[in-house]
Amino acid sequence: MVSYNPFMKQGVSKNIEQKLVAACRYIEEAEDLPTLSLVSSAVALSPAYFQKIFTKALGVSPRHYADAIRFKRLRQQLREGSDISRALYDAGFGASSRLYEFANRYLGMTPKAYQDQGRGNTISYTIADSPLGHLLLAATEKGICAVRLGSSKKQLELELKSEFNAAQLVKNDQHLRRWIQALIDYLAGHKPWPLLPYDVQATAFQRRVWEWLRTIPPGTTYHYSQAAKAIGQPTAARALARACATNPVALVIPCHRIVPKAGGVGGYRWNPHRKERLLKLEKMCRI
Repeated sequence: MVSYNPFMKQGVSKNIEQKLVAACRYIEEAEDLPTLSLVSSAVALSPAYFQKIFTKALGVSPRHYADAIRFKRLRQQLREGSDISRALYDAGFGASSRLYEFANRYLGMTPKAYQDQGRGNTISYTIADSPLGHLLLAATEKGICAVRLGSSKKQLELELKSEFNAAQLVKNDQHLRRWIQALIDYLAGHKPWPLLPYDVQATAFQRRVWEWLRTIPPGTTYHYSQAAKAIGQPTAARALARACATNPVALVIPCHRIVPKAGGVGGYRWNPHRKERLLKLEKMCRI
């Protein structure tokens, strides 16, 4: 799961860095959920110290990392059509109660619904014109699950259908009119940035980042390193950048308020020129 080295340039010694990478590998290769004692012993560190440096370096605890690994295995098994009970044990879950306890967090639905590719779930969506191009907003009964900006309505719909390819997608302009109008008014500079409810799946670290982003006042920006310090993870600037890049609800989670220290606006999932316009709008209006 560690596809890049998350410990480089984060004040971690080479020896500790090697131990943390080895711990990640140990967790990834374990057939069952390994205990903290087992993992820390495997890399010759005390449990308390290992827990502290692992969480500091990755931004998530060893337990959350192990959970993410198991659900990755589970998703793969279910996609391949495995029986749910077989997938459960192959993924490293010792009891079905443990699986269903975390299924909604990682899968966003029950294992059966996920195996059916979201079949039976209903998502409403609407598309409208905005000062930044076409704006798509989709929502479950709990809150907004997708906000996308683009230059083609058809492309936005195709992307939504690809992401939720077996859910029941219902175009419902009236039902979502209040939420999308709030975003349009904000983009036009007519009303303040709206704090809207959202319903998206996230790791513990992503959730922490995204919730903090929603506390940044409009017109204020942070560098990635400043943001990492602000959430209490000063060594997790790169992980924070990844959380921003994977934000599925543009504007609702204002990841555009994080910019590079070197200058400029940096990257943006929905085109950097839109990010630049957003920042100028918020700085000018202080809305």
